Amino acid sequence: MELKMNENDKKTVKRIIGDSGEDAVIKMMTDKGFQLVCRNFEVHNVGELDCVFKKDNEIYVVEVRSRKNLGNYPSSAETVDHKKRQKILKTTDCLIRKYRFYEMNFVFLVAQVTHDASGMIKNIELIPF
Repeated sequence: MELKMNENDKKTVKRIIGDSGEDAVIKMMTDKGFQLVCRNFEVHNVGELDCVFKKDNEIYVVEVRSRKNLGNYPSSAETVDHKKRQKILKTTDCLIRKYRFYEMNFVFLVAQVTHDASGMIKNIELIPF
């Protein structure tokens, strides 16, 4: 018997993979001594920041990109294009005001999370942008 998925089921599976990628990035970063400031910081009509961490006098804004490794596709980090970067910067401005991070240094990273065909995480790579 073949399992048929409708469009809503596909979004659910995609969201589950995305959430597991964010969870893995949070664990990796906190294990390395970073403090999670917030997750899914959203500003209406501006944008969303997946994960924000603090370590020493630096704030790390991390855009998480999860993808199944199913062939020779472009890097998931390449999907963070100029338009997405602009949204991240505008949303970061709101974050700075909310948390009063006026004297902090900022680092922007893409966390490229690779899953195997079953959804298990194979690799996490942090790429500056």
